[in-house]
Amino acid sequence: MSYDDDNEFKPFRLHDLDDKREQNILKKQEELRLFQDALPRKGRLAGLDVGTKTIGLAVCDGQWIIASPAETIRRKKFTLDLELLRQFIAKQQITGLVIGLPLNLDGSDSPRTQSVRAFAKNMAPLSLPVLMWDERWSTKAVTRTLLEADASRARRSEVVDKMAAAYILQGAIDSFSMF
Repeated sequence: MSYDDDNEFKPFRLHDLDDKREQNILKKQEELRLFQDALPRKGRLAGLDVGTKTIGLAVCDGQWIIASPAETIRRKKFTLDLELLRQFIAKQQITGLVIGLPLNLDGSDSPRTQSVRAFAKNMAPLSLPVLMWDERWSTKAVTRTLLEADASRARRSEVVDKMAAAYILQGAIDSFSMF
């Protein structure tokens, strides 16, 4: 059930949701296609989990099969963060970036979404293809795994960001073969 602009009751139509879901899937497929087209045939990708205090980093193999946590950058000024990312990219021979996009559970933008999009745009000096990837549940899934492994609170805070980056990157590379 919903209401139109005049606050009159309007019956809820299931196919409206299906149309929106289909449009979102088609949009994501197009974003993936454009990202893949911009990449060389093979090469390592980096996953980034961008937070206000840290940036979790992950890498995948050159065949885009498995993502692994790499490191966590403590954020300072953007120019310093960019230089650390530039060094990481050169050292790991990265050919593309997958940046986690913090959306609300319903898929709408969250308060952090705009700042992460701005961060992604500011990656332009690196001259690498960038894919924004839905990161909903990444930190929760990783934290749950760490709790199940009986990791201490200190250990969890040390690794959660880079593991979330690996979770995000793995989701993206898994989707390459789906579309």
